[in-house]
Amino acid sequence: MLLKKHFEQGTVNGVTYGNGTVAFQGVKLNVYSYIVDGVCIDTGAQSLRKAFQPFLTEQSFEQVVLTHHHEDHSGNAAFLQQRGVPIYIEESLIKECSEKAAYPFYRKVFWGARKPFQAQPLASTFTSKSATWEVIPTPGHAIDHVSLLNKETGQLFTGDLYVMTKTRLILRNESIPTIIQSLQKVLAYDFEDVFCCHGGLLTDGRKALQAKADYLLTLQERIFSLHMQGLSVKEIDQQLFLKKYPITRFSRGEWDSQHIVTSILKDAK
Repeated sequence: MLLKKHFEQGTVNGVTYGNGTVAFQGVKLNVYSYIVDGVCIDTGAQSLRKAFQPFLTEQSFEQVVLTHHHEDHSGNAAFLQQRGVPIYIEESLIKECSEKAAYPFYRKVFWGARKPFQAQPLASTFTSKSATWEVIPTPGHAIDHVSLLNKETGQLFTGDLYVMTKTRLILRNESIPTIIQSLQKVLAYDFEDVFCCHGGLLTDGRKALQAKADYLLTLQERIFSLHMQGLSVKEIDQQLFLKKYPITRFSRGEWDSQHIVTSILKDAK
C-alpha cells in the first residue's frame, strides 16, 4: 500500500507546529505536533517519522506532554525518550504505552507501529519555562484524553476533543455523552487561542467548541426521539447519517456513524 504523505511546519501566535498528512484511496488523515515554551505537545505518527523526527530534533523543548495515547499522537515518543526527553501522559494507560502497540492493522498502515515508551503520570498542573499549565481531563474520545491550558497565555490545546464541529462517525469505544461533558468542562475555563491536533489553530476557538457541544446535544435529542418512536439503531443511523465514508470500509467498522447512535443509547440506559 503506497501512502501519499505531506508535511509542513510553521509558527502561529508563538506556537511552532508540524503537520503531517497521510492519504490513500479517498481516506486522508492528518495530525499536528506543537512546541511552545519548552513543551512538546504530541509527537506525530510513526508512519511520518521521516518528517516529524527531524522537525522535533530541530526544536528546543525539555518535556513532552501527550494529550492521549493514540498512535498518531504518541508515534514518536519512543524516539524522543531515547534522546533523553521525559514523556508525560495521563496515568490510566501508562502500562499500555510501555508495551508493543496493540491496535488494528489498518491503523498501523496509516499511522505506523508505535514503539513502546516509558511515560510518567501527568499531575493536575505542570510548569514550563514561563508558565503554569492546567491539565483538564477530557475523556470521551479516549479514556486518558486531556486538554492543556497555558494559564499565562490563555492558549488551550485540545488534542482530539474538537477535530470538527459536526461529528459524522466515531471509533467503536468512544462516548458521545462523555465528549459532551468534556466540551462543557473546557468551556467553563477562560482561554483565548484553541489548538486542535487535527484542525490546527481554530478561528474563534470558543465559538467552535460551543458549536460542537450544541451540535452533539441536538443530535443526542434527535436520537432519543427516534428511539422512543421505535426505530432501531440501524434505522436511526440510516436516517441521520446518509453519507458513508471510506474509513468505515477500511477500518472494518471500527469507525462508523452507527457508533454515535449506540454510544448515546447506551448512556441513556
